Amino acid sequence: MAMSCNGGLVVTFASPTSKVCMNTSISCSSSHISTPSLNEHSNDSSSNNSTFSYSRASPSERWPHLQLQLAETYPSSQTHFSPTSPQLTHVVKEAELSLESSKSETLEVNDETQEKLGRVSKTRVKKMSKLALKRAKDWRERVKFLTDRILGLEQDQFVADVLDDRKVQMTPTDFCFLVKYVGQENWQRALEVYEWLSLKNWYSPNARMLATILAVLGKANQEILAVEIFTRAEPAVGNTVQIYNAMMGVYARNGRFQKVQELLDLMRKRGCEPDLVSFNTLINARLKAGAMVPDLAIKLLNEVRRSGLRPDIITYNTLISACSRESNLEETMKVFDDMDSHNCQPDLWTYNAMISVYGRCGMAYKAEQLFRDLESKGFFPDAVTYNSLLYAFAREGNVDKVKEICEEMIEMGFGRDEMTYNTIIHMYGKQGQHELGLQLYKDMKLSGRNPDVVTYTVLIDSLGKANKIKEASNLMSEMLDAGVKPTVRTCSALICGYAKAGMAVEAEDTFNCMRKSGIRPDFLAYSVMLDILLRCNEITKAWVMYQEMVRDGFTPDNILYEVMLQALTKENKVEEIKMVVGDMKELCGMNLQTISSFLVKGECYDLAVQMLRLGISNGEALDDENLLSILSSYSSSGRHKEACEVLEFLKEHTEGPSKLITEALVVVLCEACQLDAALKEYSNARESGSFSRSSTMYESLIRCCEENKLLTEASQIFTEMRFCGVEPPECIMKCMIRVYCKMGFPETAHCLINQAEVQGLLLDNSIIYVDVIEAYGKVKLWQKAESVVGNVRQRYMNVDRKIWNALIQAYAASGCYERARAVFNTMMRDGPSPTVDSINGLLEALVVDGRLSEIYVVIEQLQDMGFKISKSSILLMLDIFAEAGNLFEVKKIYSGMKAAGYFPTMHLYRIMIRLFCKGKRVRDVEAMVSEMEEAGFKPDLSIWNSMLKLYSGIEDYKRTAQIYQQIIEARLEPDEDTYNTLIIMYCRDRRPEEGLSLMHEMRKAGLEPKLDTFKSLISAFGKQELLEQAEELFNDLLSKGYKLDRSFFHTMMKIYGNSGNHSKAENLLSMMKKAGVKPTIATMHMLMVSYGSSGQPQQAEKVLANLKETGLNLTTLPYSSLINAYLQNGDYNVGIQKLMEMKMEGLEVDHRIWTCFIRAASLSQYTSEAIVLLNALRNAGFDLPIRLMTEKSELLFSELESCLDKLEPVEDSAAFNFVNSLVDLLWAFEHRATASWVFQLAVKKNIYRHDVFRVADKDWGADFRKLSAGSALVALTLWLDHMQDASLQGYPESPKSVVLITGTSEYNMVSLNSTLKACLWEMGSPFLPCKTRSGLLVAKAHSLRMWLKDSPFCLDLELKNAPSLPELSSMQLIEGCFIRRGLVPAFKDITERLGLVRPKKFARLALLSDEKREKAIEADIEGGKEKLEKLKLKVGSKRTRVVKKLRKRKFIRRPLSNPK
Repeated sequence: MAMSCNGGLVVTFASPTSKVCMNTSISCSSSHISTPSLNEHSNDSSSNNSTFSYSRASPSERWPHLQLQLAETYPSSQTHFSPTSPQLTHVVKEAELSLESSKSETLEVNDETQEKLGRVSKTRVKKMSKLALKRAKDWRERVKFLTDRILGLEQDQFVADVLDDRKVQMTPTDFCFLVKYVGQENWQRALEVYEWLSLKNWYSPNARMLATILAVLGKANQEILAVEIFTRAEPAVGNTVQIYNAMMGVYARNGRFQKVQELLDLMRKRGCEPDLVSFNTLINARLKAGAMVPDLAIKLLNEVRRSGLRPDIITYNTLISACSRESNLEETMKVFDDMDSHNCQPDLWTYNAMISVYGRCGMAYKAEQLFRDLESKGFFPDAVTYNSLLYAFAREGNVDKVKEICEEMIEMGFGRDEMTYNTIIHMYGKQGQHELGLQLYKDMKLSGRNPDVVTYTVLIDSLGKANKIKEASNLMSEMLDAGVKPTVRTCSALICGYAKAGMAVEAEDTFNCMRKSGIRPDFLAYSVMLDILLRCNEITKAWVMYQEMVRDGFTPDNILYEVMLQALTKENKVEEIKMVVGDMKELCGMNLQTISSFLVKGECYDLAVQMLRLGISNGEALDDENLLSILSSYSSSGRHKEACEVLEFLKEHTEGPSKLITEALVVVLCEACQLDAALKEYSNARESGSFSRSSTMYESLIRCCEENKLLTEASQIFTEMRFCGVEPPECIMKCMIRVYCKMGFPETAHCLINQAEVQGLLLDNSIIYVDVIEAYGKVKLWQKAESVVGNVRQRYMNVDRKIWNALIQAYAASGCYERARAVFNTMMRDGPSPTVDSINGLLEALVVDGRLSEIYVVIEQLQDMGFKISKSSILLMLDIFAEAGNLFEVKKIYSGMKAAGYFPTMHLYRIMIRLFCKGKRVRDVEAMVSEMEEAGFKPDLSIWNSMLKLYSGIEDYKRTAQIYQQIIEARLEPDEDTYNTLIIMYCRDRRPEEGLSLMHEMRKAGLEPKLDTFKSLISAFGKQELLEQAEELFNDLLSKGYKLDRSFFHTMMKIYGNSGNHSKAENLLSMMKKAGVKPTIATMHMLMVSYGSSGQPQQAEKVLANLKETGLNLTTLPYSSLINAYLQNGDYNVGIQKLMEMKMEGLEVDHRIWTCFIRAASLSQYTSEAIVLLNALRNAGFDLPIRLMTEKSELLFSELESCLDKLEPVEDSAAFNFVNSLVDLLWAFEHRATASWVFQLAVKKNIYRHDVFRVADKDWGADFRKLSAGSALVALTLWLDHMQDASLQGYPESPKSVVLITGTSEYNMVSLNSTLKACLWEMGSPFLPCKTRSGLLVAKAHSLRMWLKDSPFCLDLELKNAPSLPELSSMQLIEGCFIRRGLVPAFKDITERLGLVRPKKFARLALLSDEKREKAIEADIEGGKEKLEKLKLKVGSKRTRVVKKLRKRKFIRRPLSNPK
């Protein structure tokens, strides 16, 4: 291969369209690596050639830490950049001012040198003699002298004047260098030099000179001149490979692959064998000519090998750079693997391109990993490497990582260059952080970097989109003042900004200035301006611009034609519309049917019909898609009549169009949203078989069915479509995949995806895969969701972030946290980086997996990894802990959220208030509502309903009524929850009549109460002994056909039993059978309890006998009812006899029987009676109670604990009832220390609540509800003892008031409220009944502490066992009150004669003897009468004084003023 004396291989890294980053030009010893101007529209080359110098050209600049000192071999040159205008739409595309394309470096090769990048050059400068050095210096000086003179010429001066002067002697090689160096600055002057040499005949063109001038013209995009010179000179120089390579390089720059291929074939035909440079140029041309297809790179490499050549590093770098430009990671990896398998060592440019492609594919962390591995591979990163990595993270918007890379870049000696600034400014622009972008722009100028056209374009575009058009306009002015010439893209960005701000005049002025400055508008500029004028209704100007656009060889796109026709139609511009139609026909080659479809979309309906009819009359074949498009437009505009007329015309003028017309009619009906009519027409046509093979009709039907949620019908239509042999297009496949996912059939959807891929329908839409993965997650088939992701990875290499997030959600639904975390780690490692949805999926997986306690550990790990916990993640955590009922964590998260600056939303307030209401945190609820109102939110109905349930639950009925009043005042319509809560509240407050009235109001509003509400009303009427109302409501439900469950009948049976209507209770059995509800043993048990409570155990025995006759397997439940009935009636011997009969029938004695006998023993008057009952239990095999009464109880504790362990899992609250009865027994017969131990054991085993009293929690309150009388008295004594200790020690401190909750219900005919009041009243305690709520006793803390210290009843609160069993029980049940037997006479005397008195007064009277008590009561009664008389006298005298005072007043008549 011919080589010049100082030749080297020129390796050009040609960048495609770039808007932000510029590639570098590197001059290193004898090897030049330069970057040509970006691909610019040929017509703009002369007007948009703004010069940009990239200072990182030399190796000493690229690797400052190596301290390279390289001698300058050739005169320094600068790289020319001509910013290009890509083919955008008529709306300036996001000004994506493509950072991406600048990161891929496409290698372009010519024959000027032969040194390959990455290979040691055979022509590298060697040690030279003094004479050689002198000669080399001489030719450099000669060339530089002439270059400077030529470039210094004025425009009206000629190169011939310099060359004719002959001041220096030049050799042919010198002239080659002269042409080259002049061409680097001015291609016209270089061409003058070449032509001068040719005209003077001093120079006969050789291969080197021809290759040089062709290279110069190629870089200047002067393809026509290059072709002329090549055609003229090529016969004279012969078949030289360098010339062909140079000409191929010219074609390759513009992506003229076909021309390059023709030259290659011509070379072979003429016997000139192509070399590796030829094939590298061919590859470069092919890659520029169009998008890469699968396996193209490997095919090109194989073609090189078939020619007997071995691809070198330039070949591979060219291919990898092209893959990077298209973000094609799959092809990149194929090329890289091929490179490795053929032992071609990658160089720094290879790794730069790899980092670039990773960044462009959203795999920033992979790019960083490769960057970190460079040094181990023997390479040092240069400025391009850092900028490529910087772009990777800037593309993802990772500001922190971008800052980190910038700092590292500066530490390594690389200052921020123009590419760095442009990349970061573009990142801020995409994020909407315009202030930061502008600040960076100012920093760029202060640091000595000159903003280029890309910088200004990015800033202008982002400011325009942010409606900061004034700042964008100022930037344009700064740009012009700085001497930077704007491109078409810059002007378009400003025009779009003006258009968005509604400044049409300014947009037009900018467009006019662009044209005056010599920037020729392209398709984008015309489209944007034409769109603006049309939308501003500037029809005249728009029409002029349209004509100019057509004259310049551009035609609007389809969308713009539609807008234009609409605007002309509104202004009734008939002639202009006809001219546009003519252009569409002549310039765009559209047929009349296609034009008709555009006219319909442009609302030119009459002309559209004319065109359609003319086309059909002229013999045009009926086009399915155009017809359906026309009819669809008619239908969507409501012109169904015109659509039908068109169909009638088609029937008359076309042969056999019935199938197509039928389809068209279905489509028209679908577009008119008349789905029922469309389905009917489809059904009729299906039966007649009049369908064509078009898929449009099926698409319309399936789409409408999906929109109307008729998923089953859509599936049926799709099945019939496949059955008819119609191949579904991609849009139908996507639609059906969504349908099957919504139907819960992800397997079917997955099968459709596989079929589509086999058919070559590439479903590139990631949402389709996301839908399938989410559907698999919902049905907990995460393994199949995994397989979907695996297929996507195998097919596309790059997995979209949404797909990863969907897989994490699928794992979360099944609680597979470890797998979700593995996917998260994969995203961190390979990209794309995780998002908020990824983090939320991890947290959900953790919760479903039952690992709520680890959630803070995961949050801390994520924060350590640099993730900021978003508001949605905080809300998710709050939801999770609220669902778990963890008030502490919810309040902590809420406080942290507010501290982080996140403002609560309505949803958050709703969650918080609902949780506080469930926890009955009244103060927190009221504080939250106040905070909510201060923030400007008004409580909605769901919040009011939660508060209604709260106050109703704590029995604060007054506040409940106030909340309801607030709902009415807020003009909110009460819903079912509101009414149901209020009705239940009235039932609890023993006001069922008001509840019934509210129920009638609810029904008038069209709402129906819940069955539980009816049940509460019936039960409340029963408790109030309003049998008629309860019965009426129950019968009303039956008559209206309500399906009542067994509990309704049981409630009525209990009401009838309590009222003594046992016959009606028995009749309920037949009513149950009629209603389809089968009576159970529990039903019979309730009937027996009803008889027993009314003192009719014989009737209960009859029920048992009837039950035995049914043949059912009886349990101890009915026997316990019968035995309990006899024991309550005092028939102890009969009860014991029934126990023996039960044993004889083979039933073992269980907890029910134990509880019956122990409870009866606790209520017996004499100890002997209790012993008889307990001995009966001993004889039945259960001796623990009698032993606790007669033996040392300490020895029986382990046995009792074991017994309770067995009873705990048993249903019917077995352990609870057993402990209650046992403690009652022990308390009644003065085994109170044992009773205390049993009570504490029950608390320990969670049989009783742990918070029965809460002195240690600084609450001092107590809640004795559901305890038996004996257990409550034990708890009361222990509670008083704890409070006494706390008051003496001063810790824990007490609240202002101490509350004891007793409740209002009865337990086994014993009222806990009455029992505790009698005990506390006897002791003279300061506890008084609450005035607002029943079932509460309240004491002031100070009075309580003083009483605990001073009262003789509190001197010794220790519970002790009596030395021996007393003859009589110490307790007696009287009127539902379980009180001390010795207190009964005094209790009766005081309550009957004085009613309810204060505790101290009761205690004082109870301690007196009978005679003294009688006198005291009489004195109290007389004193009350005297007090009443005095009060009457006082009121009477006051009235008399008022009357006298009124009489003494003077009456003054005021004269009326006469109106004048």
